[in-house]
Amino acid sequence: MAAGVVRRLSGALQGWVRSMSAEARNAAPSYKFESLRVMGVRDSVLHVELNRPEKRNAMNRTLWREMVECFTQVAQDRDCRVVVISGAGPIFSAGIDLMDMAGDILQSEETDTARKAWHLRNKILQFQESFSMIEKCPKPVIAAVHSACIGGGECTLSSIIRKPDKPGAGRQGGVEGVVDIGMAADVGTLQRLPKVIGSASLVSELVYTARKMMADEAMRCGLVSRVFEDKETMLDGAFDLASEIASKSPLAVQGTKLNMIYSRDHSVKEGLDYIATWNMSMLQTEDLVKSAQAAMEKKSPRDITYSKL
Repeated sequence: MAAGVVRRLSGALQGWVRSMSAEARNAAPSYKFESLRVMGVRDSVLHVELNRPEKRNAMNRTLWREMVECFTQVAQDRDCRVVVISGAGPIFSAGIDLMDMAGDILQSEETDTARKAWHLRNKILQFQESFSMIEKCPKPVIAAVHSACIGGGECTLSSIIRKPDKPGAGRQGGVEGVVDIGMAADVGTLQRLPKVIGSASLVSELVYTARKMMADEAMRCGLVSRVFEDKETMLDGAFDLASEIASKSPLAVQGTKLNMIYSRDHSVKEGLDYIATWNMSMLQTEDLVKSAQAAMEKKSPRDITYSKL
């Protein structure tokens, strides 16, 4: 009898462990940050807001670190399919928080030049990762930029869709101010901006002069997709777009983002080989059957319940 009780208790314990493991896998991440505010605004849509309005959302060490933590969580959040990123307060971002960063860059404890350089290189790689995480995250990211984006354009360049507010009242200058503070941009502008705009002469002008780029010019050159009259209208438009994307198959949307980024950095042949390998498994999804059936019944993707990814 004792042996039977032990077996029953053991079985119950194993079942409880499996249940707890499933709950842990399905539990929504807890987004608690000092420099970022994360909110669910629509079904399957997260709003990530740079939240240092008193400092004009200048990028300090905390923000650099929390961007990595945040988008690592977003990538694993099964309830999130699309992200909108914006800035609290009067502008999107004032760029680098020079006072905060001075300690890391100018006050190294190392006395040996090579060791100083090694330390600084590691810091730069950490800062690069802060914005590369937006690109690495399989969920589409919409950057809703209002007023000014000074020297912090890497954040928006890492996103898929950019939406500044109206010309005149706002400006989108992802490289503004970088050369003016005596440095070459080192966390993504010089690498991503030429691929986004596609004009070597315009990119050269922007990065060498650090001049302002107004929203209407940003739209003409393809840096942004839409322009709105004010911040509120812009955010509504960004959330509407995010909701439309979130209504699609998450396998299809996230697979599309990953393949677009891969193809950007590889040859056409390599991109075709990659998508062929990708779809040899992904085309076997039930999402394809559901979508085809909905199309035959004259329904939209919003009428389909796709499983969480």
